[in-house]
Parts: sequence; C-alpha cells; structure tokens
Amino acid sequence: MTETDATTAFDAAERAMWAGRTDAYARSFGRLCAHTVPDLLDAAGVDAGTRVLDVGTGTGTAALAAGERGALVRAVDADAGMVAEARRRGVAAEVAVLPELPFPDGAFDAVVGNFVLNHVGRPRTALAELRRVLRPGGRVAVTLWGARRGGGQELLGTACAAGGAVPPPYLPRLDPDEDFARTPQGLAGLLAQAGFGGAGAGELEWDHRATVEEWWGGVAAGVGNVGLVVTSQDERTTGRIRSEYERLSARYDDGGGLLALPHVALLASGTA
Repeated sequence: MTETDATTAFDAAERAMWAGRTDAYARSFGRLCAHTVPDLLDAAGVDAGTRVLDVGTGTGTAALAAGERGALVRAVDADAGMVAEARRRGVAAEVAVLPELPFPDGAFDAVVGNFVLNHVGRPRTALAELRRVLRPGGRVAVTLWGARRGGGQELLGTACAAGGAVPPPYLPRLDPDEDFARTPQGLAGLLAQAGFGGAGAGELEWDHRATVEEWWGGVAAGVGNVGLVVTSQDERTTGRIRSEYERLSARYDDGGGLLALPHVALLASGTA
C-alpha cells in the first residue's frame, strides 16, 4: 500500500469511527477530554478579544470555554453530528476536514486543537494548515495522547486483552512515514517542522472520575479504537471483556462510587 493509500484509508476509518457517535462520545470520552481545555487555552494565549479557531471541536467544549473568556470563536469538526451538537450549544461551528480549512491566511490570533492531531492522516500537513490561518505572531496549542500512559488509560485495553479480544482489521492505522515520537520532544519537534517558532511541549496528568457504567458506555457504543475492538467481538468475548473490566476497575474505586482513572496527555504550543 502506498503512503497516499494508507493515509486515505486512515482518514476514512476515522470518519467512519465517529459517525453517529456524538451522544456516546459526549457522555464518556468527551468528559475526559474536557480536563485539558483550560491549559490548552492558556498555552494559546486565549483571552478577551482573541480571534480563535477551535479545530476538531467535537461537541464544542473548548470553543465554549474560549467564548467564556471573551474570545471571538469559530470552530470546525470533520463530523457533521459533532458540528450539529456544537451549534446546538451555541458554537459558530462548521464542517471542515484537516488539512483543508475554509479560512483565509492569517485569519486568527490563536488556533487550538484538543486531541485532534491523533485523528488526522497527515499531522505535519495539518499543522502547516493551522499555521497558514494564524496571523504572524499568533499562537497554536494542541493536545495529544502520548507514549506515556496512566493506569486509567490502560484499563479498557487491558480488559480487552484479558478477555481474548482480537482487533478488527479496520482500525485506523497511521502510515509509518507520517508518524512521530509521542513524547514532549517529539510533539515539539513536529510543531517546529511545521514552521512554528518557540515550540515546546510537556505533559498534563489528572484523574478522570466516572462510574463503572459511564466509562464502559463509550466503548460499548464503539467510541475510539478500543470501542471498535469491543464492538467487533462476538457476544461471548464481549461478555468476557466486560467481566475483566469490572474486575480490573476495582483497583481504581475512589471509595465514593466513582473510578479515579489516572491519565497523561501531551500539550504543545508555538508561535506562527
């Protein structure tokens, strides 16, 4: 398979994975990804009057938070269902798929992308497009799941392995030539390659709290790669995965009816 074919297949698999899963995402992984929003906006210098673009807005969480700071916000997402929900919540959102954005050069003071780079087949080209729509001196900030993972991030995958799950062949697989080191240094280097100055990156750590049912609900609806794994299994295997999940999740019980799930993410920023 050529690089072009691999990238096309990756992007198609990503579009299929998110289609029709807006509500399930909002109830599960959407809540998880909201944790990084304040740090993301700070890194991009989002404040009152900032013209900001939220790329991969999902249900609009980062865009709404930017608006609460007094920023002038536009947002895009590749999935029409996500855009519809963001609009319902009051976000000026539209459908657009990286690496092509429907805005002129230098249109924004800041661009943010909360866990979007891991969902595009050409991350370097996508970052170059974010730089294009920034004014000179404008700020970009992005988050990404990295190589170092908290125990909460491993819970569902460990349950799948323990339950005997076999990953389906249609999982999104990034072309190796497009990949990069999922470390602070690797992500900062990716921004530098796209032409951003002063690029730097670090890690964010937090405990995400959810009930056993809430954390299972996202994967049971097919959200994310682990959701595709779970929903592709036969009924017996799915039952084993669920049993292993319940057994393994006990170690994260916070004593108050919730799971305290440690997570680690990367946050990088730079200047156009």
